[in-house]
Amino acid sequence: MPSDIQQLITRFKTACANYDINSIDSHPALCETLDALAGDLGKDVHTRIQFGVGDVWTEIHKLWRDLVHAQLTFWDGDDSDDGEDAGSIKERRKQHSLSSLSVSLARFIRNLVASVPYNQNKAFEDEHIIRRLLHYYTSWSSMEDEEASFAARILTQMLSNIITGNEALISTLWGTYFNLQEDQVVLVRLLASPDNRVLLAALTMIISCMHESRSRTKMLTRMPIGARICIKLLDDMVKLYDADEGSDGARAYSIFTRIIEFGLVPDLYSKLAMTDEIVTPHQTTLLKLLDSYLQSTPVSSPGAKSRITKTHARLCPMLSSLFFSLSIYAQKAIRKSLRSSVSDYKSDDKQVPPAELDVLLPKVCEAIVLTVQCIITIILAAHGSHHQGSPTSSNSTASTHENIHAFFKEVHQEGLGLVENIVELLRLLDRFLPRINFGKPVATYAGPRGERKDQEETSASSAQQLTPAVDNPGFNFLKRDLVRLLGILCSDDRAVQDRLRKCGGIEVVLNLCVVDERNPYIREHAIFALHNLLKDNAVNQAVVEEIKPTGQWDENGVLVDTPGAVRK
Repeated sequence: MPSDIQQLITRFKTACANYDINSIDSHPALCETLDALAGDLGKDVHTRIQFGVGDVWTEIHKLWRDLVHAQLTFWDGDDSDDGEDAGSIKERRKQHSLSSLSVSLARFIRNLVASVPYNQNKAFEDEHIIRRLLHYYTSWSSMEDEEASFAARILTQMLSNIITGNEALISTLWGTYFNLQEDQVVLVRLLASPDNRVLLAALTMIISCMHESRSRTKMLTRMPIGARICIKLLDDMVKLYDADEGSDGARAYSIFTRIIEFGLVPDLYSKLAMTDEIVTPHQTTLLKLLDSYLQSTPVSSPGAKSRITKTHARLCPMLSSLFFSLSIYAQKAIRKSLRSSVSDYKSDDKQVPPAELDVLLPKVCEAIVLTVQCIITIILAAHGSHHQGSPTSSNSTASTHENIHAFFKEVHQEGLGLVENIVELLRLLDRFLPRINFGKPVATYAGPRGERKDQEETSASSAQQLTPAVDNPGFNFLKRDLVRLLGILCSDDRAVQDRLRKCGGIEVVLNLCVVDERNPYIREHAIFALHNLLKDNAVNQAVVEEIKPTGQWDENGVLVDTPGAVRK
């Protein structure tokens, strides 16, 4: 062994022999030696290899045992008669010394194991002790202590270095954590830290464990401990993205990116469910992350197109099932509210009183918007992949596009298709949510043959005039995105065009060709949907001709109201 390496080993052994865990006066010298050795070991891998094969592990194992014993028995045997103030000072001094020693030892091991499998394996023998120390430094009483947070961060970085690139150790650690009691899983406790630097260290370790492993990622989405970790990450997403260190949010997002790309979102979404709740806050956050991923994922090569399209295809059953369940719930809640308005109405009232409102309905509608946006993005992405694919991949991309598009056109639940469900939901929303024009609600009702009449044009005593005062951001964009999806589904598809006519979809779409500040650009999307409904379909065109709108169409195909016209 080279003499310089032997000198480092001798220096380490001498420092260990001269310290006593119970004598805090001996701790600074050991800390100084460990810090200096950490600097030497961090310079090159050869030094780490040679140092690790030296006879140093007996002392290292003893240091960890001494530390965990001293920390976990910190309050035992304190029969000091020195008085309360003197005792407190002594306790703080001892705690500071033990924390400093933990940090120095962790730095030393962190550098010693870097990219050296043998050293990693030897250091991992103390994982159960390191876990106990991490448990101590992430306790409720330590969460607000800067010194404890710093120790937890360095210990986490060290543990991450011990397993990084070592598949056997990663599998062992991951399997161990997922079979512990929740309060013993230090990852959950680290993610609860108010210190973003501790969060970053924990996220780095989680990402190392998940790296290109579907089986370990699956454990994160299917096992109770994995769901608990995901819940903590979802809780922290806003805080992480608002923090100064943007890398924290990016790392957290990358964890969910891998969950999405492995096709495990349906598993995680189910794990986040709660009894008697149609949608939970964590499920909504997951949908937001999914929507963000779908809209921002770049497609730069045929291989990427194929991978992304496969990811999209795996999401289709979940998204359709989710839409049906949310839409059916919303329809029932709206019908109940509208019935309440009619039953409470009195002929001498000038305005219908506010209807009963399901408190969960705004959150359900928010989830519907996110689900619909995901469906739209998937259909359009597959369509773009079909038209922009390379010659060698055009057949497969075209087939995938056709399959995805056909899936959403043909999917049914309880005998009702997706397009029919959307039409019924829009019909109810048209009565339930007054459109906003110039900052004020304009209540409407559906007159004969689907004609849309504004409140000022109708009698205030009409029992059909339903104007629930609903003003919640959860309803924003709802009508717009629903009619946009209708327009996409019926594009160049005679069967869907006919289905929409038979369920009254033409009248519903006509009624949405208006300005509504709650639904920006809804008029444009409704006109586009109407264009797709009528294209090459004489029967549908005849239905619109029969309604005979009194407005006029401008050169851009936009319906322009004329004085006294019936609004569509």
